[in-house]
Amino acid sequence: MEQQLDTLQINFSPENLWILNIALAFVMYGIALEISLSDFKRLWIAPRPIFTGLLSQFLLLPALTFILVLLIRPEPGIALGMFLVAACPGGNVSNFMTYLAGGNNALFVSLTALATLLAVMMTPFNLQFWGSLYGPTEEILEQVAVAPAEMVKLVLLLLAIPLVLGMLTRHYYPRLANVLAKKLKWTSLLFFLLLILLALYDNSQLLVSRLQSVFWIVLLHNALALSAGYTIATLMKLDGQDRRTLAIETGIQNSGLGLLLIFTFFEQLGTMALLTAVWGIWHLVSGLAISGYWSSRPLTKNIPG
Repeated sequence: MEQQLDTLQINFSPENLWILNIALAFVMYGIALEISLSDFKRLWIAPRPIFTGLLSQFLLLPALTFILVLLIRPEPGIALGMFLVAACPGGNVSNFMTYLAGGNNALFVSLTALATLLAVMMTPFNLQFWGSLYGPTEEILEQVAVAPAEMVKLVLLLLAIPLVLGMLTRHYYPRLANVLAKKLKWTSLLFFLLLILLALYDNSQLLVSRLQSVFWIVLLHNALALSAGYTIATLMKLDGQDRRTLAIETGIQNSGLGLLLIFTFFEQLGTMALLTAVWGIWHLVSGLAISGYWSSRPLTKNIPG
């Protein structure tokens, strides 16, 4: 069964892939409609939370993922999926979770904008760097031979360009941006999730048969990510709101981007897609659970986070 899944090709026509790409771009555009140029001022006003969040997202989580892979030694496709998830920026629903948890929404918005722009280079770099340090995944990367420039171009088209367009819309047409943001953000996200489910449906029996063996890895990896964000924020002596924000921003990853990268560049790796898809479902459960818990614990001077 393992060999069958490892050689499974998740094939999509170019037309279907472009539909998925456009859907994710609209999700990012909808999020960007609520981001303004003034949000970047936090870099100078309060740089420590911003840099801590970026450090947690693009250095700490990938490094901890590498250590986890060395400890549990998953099969190569699953390990590469873990590296890819850790290399992606924060997830599309983390803004709602940050609000529910009583986090710092201004910090979240600034982190989203900066992490999205940095992801154009950091997502391909982290996948290649950490994947090349682990022998079994290094072999996969050598066999697939993905051109880093092609992955950079795809992330640019899916995330950075929609981000800039959304911010420009908000800057020049604020009323239109407010109207579109309310309708587009959640509609486009639900549409994108539906497309992902349909994309995986043809292989559902095979994927479900391996769900149990992958789920515990996802649960452990996601718990590590949430804990890492909260811990580094605590070590940097950030306040309770910022700790909650960084926990969610680090623990909720853009698995939709990860799946599109897999469908485009790693279509033969069913295990890689399975790991990323299960993460995309589970982080909604864990994120809402921890946000709901924190919502029942309002921050006070005696409760740091």
